Amino acid sequence: MRFVIVTGMSGAGKSTVLKMLEDAGYFCVDNLPVPLLPKFAELVSGQEDGTMTKAALGIDIRSGEGLVTVNKVLDNISDFSSHYEILFLDCNDSVLIKRYKETRRQHPLSMGGRVEDGIRNERKKMKFLKDRADYIIDTSQMLVRDLKGEVDKIFVKDEPYQNFFMTVLSFGFKYGIPVDADLVFDVRFLPNPYYVENLRKKTGNEKEVQDYVMNCEEAGEFLNKIEDLLVFLVPLYIKEGKNQLVIGVGCTGGKHRSVTVANGIYERLKGLGYSAKAEHRDIEKDAARNK
Repeated sequence: MRFVIVTGMSGAGKSTVLKMLEDAGYFCVDNLPVPLLPKFAELVSGQEDGTMTKAALGIDIRSGEGLVTVNKVLDNISDFSSHYEILFLDCNDSVLIKRYKETRRQHPLSMGGRVEDGIRNERKKMKFLKDRADYIIDTSQMLVRDLKGEVDKIFVKDEPYQNFFMTVLSFGFKYGIPVDADLVFDVRFLPNPYYVENLRKKTGNEKEVQDYVMNCEEAGEFLNKIEDLLVFLVPLYIKEGKNQLVIGVGCTGGKHRSVTVANGIYERLKGLGYSAKAEHRDIEKDAARNK
């Protein structure tokens, strides 16, 4: 029997994950009153007919005053039921605020006040669950398909998982450095396809541009050094509790060189077994401006 507790910050994707788990064959219950948690755990773990092999339970700040008793309840569950796993969904404050504004929903703890205050209060109240979590997924930079990939990796495919997700983000310096980038690399030293007539309108997602950019010794050596740096840094970030990393790769317009190198870094990360995705912020901007 696999028993998963899904929790985290409001707006970080808990309901979405529960739907994903339901689609994957989990029996899912959301926002069960805290006093009923031990009974639920006892029921799902005490089955003998094998009709239910996977269950997921959602817990969030809506539990109100009952939330303060969850720690003790979880300890008690450990005494009589099968092992449970905790998945904590996190997200940075600025993204949460944006999500609440876009959906025009009220934060459970804002009580008609500022969303920022509700998020800050919730983060304090939910800290003990994050500290107990077996898995932490930061959804700040994730699309729904990225989140599904991470959930499937852990709870469907049973693959080894580290609480660390990387985004490799290409950009153009003339449009500004991404404000959320943790590491920024400038690849304007590489040959520029913009000055090759038949490559100018193509992007770093196309083989002709990739071959042109990578057809110099410095490009391959640069990727090797970036890989070495990340192999060194990522375990240290994980050790310090960091759970996401945004790697910015910039060229002049964000269309050719940065896209090529960002894709190269992404492939290296995949080869190392890390959870990552590649995004290209400015890849279409020149085309849009020239219309």
